[in-house]
Order: sequence, then C-alpha cells, then structure tokens
Amino acid sequence: MYVGRDLTELENIDPADWSDKELAFFHHGMQQLNGYLTFQGNVKHEKIMEEIKKRGGLHQKATWTQGTEVHYD
Repeated sequence: MYVGRDLTELENIDPADWSDKELAFFHHGMQQLNGYLTFQGNVKHEKIMEEIKKRGGLHQKATWTQGTEVHYD
C-alpha cells in the first residue's frame, strides 16, 4: 500500500522534488488510466516520465532486504 503525499499535495511541486516511490506510484496509476486522462493529466504524466528518464529509470541499489526495483507498497 502506498503511503505518502497524494496528487493534490504534489500538484504544485516539480517532479524533480518527488521521491522515487511517488514517481513510481503515480506513473503506474496514470499508465493504467492513460486512455481516460484529460489533457492536463497527460501533461502531468509526461513530466513524470521525463523525470524518471532524467534519473536513469527507477532502480536502486540491491540490499539483503530489497531488490533493484522501486516498490511503492
């Protein structure tokens, strides 16, 4: 389960200032609803995808307790 700021809290915050978990969670949700998003939703999703690309994807260093993919739940 995602625990963090909701989209209304992140509305006026640049995606560069979002955490990896926030990017992963909202990208996944918007990706699934892509056909139903308004123009503004598509613009926000594009900004999220651009930030993910700037960060080189959503990967983290693997440890004994977690893998390399960012999980928001």
